[in-house]
Amino acid sequence: MLEALVCPQTGAQLAWHAETMELVSKNAGLAYPVRNGIPIMLVDEARRLDD
Repeated sequence: MLEALVCPQTGAQLAWHAETMELVSKNAGLAYPVRNGIPIMLVDEARRLDD
């Protein structure tokens, strides 16, 4: 299913990071949280990678 998800800001592929339970967009510098097994694909909910 990961292949079907893309970054809503850039359209780039996402990488799964199991340690932080996040989908990471390196192109956008954002990490999207996964809560209760559901990816939260909102830019406003994403964590900046430089934080």
